[in-house]
Amino acid sequence: MNLDIKLHKKDLPDEIEFSDKIAIDCEFTGLNIERDRLCLLQISSGKNDAHIIQLDKDNYDAPNLKKILIDKNINKLFHFARADLLFIKKYLEVDTRNINCTKIMSKIARSYSDKHGLKDLIKEFEGIDISKQLQSSYFGGDLSDKQLKYCAQDVIYLHKIYEALKRILEREKRIDLYKETIKFINTRVELDFASFKEDIWSH
Repeated sequence: MNLDIKLHKKDLPDEIEFSDKIAIDCEFTGLNIERDRLCLLQISSGKNDAHIIQLDKDNYDAPNLKKILIDKNINKLFHFARADLLFIKKYLEVDTRNINCTKIMSKIARSYSDKHGLKDLIKEFEGIDISKQLQSSYFGGDLSDKQLKYCAQDVIYLHKIYEALKRILEREKRIDLYKETIKFINTRVELDFASFKEDIWSH
């Protein structure tokens, strides 16, 4: 597969425009919001492309990117949106709007499996066994070609995975349950931001 990968420093260029549906993923230096930072945000239009924005750790001013994130008319596909949205909220200081999450979709749709990672979904729906070896690499400095390709593969498949999961949800009559569940995602992020990590519904 030929990938169209473009690396942008600090923000998206003014001239880039996206359609009403994009896939988004983020890379961090770790998963601790109090310690670790947001390094990259990658966007794909679903046409084997990836725009990778390497954010400025000293100044997260990225107005073009922020404009897209808050645009209610653009459907944004994430995998494990909860983590990405938390880091976006802290470092870019915006609340992302119009969100779908393929991990949540998978958990509701694929009750026949306990494997809901992106690697598992790509293998099931695309027949491709991707490597996650670079998942733990450092994305805060100069990026290698292998790292750029790794970042790209985290978004280029999400459109097709979303459509496949949506078909299952509709077939199993669980699409309304998913739609109600995803409405809670921004509140779940607010709870994470307020350090409520536990299941608030438990006894």
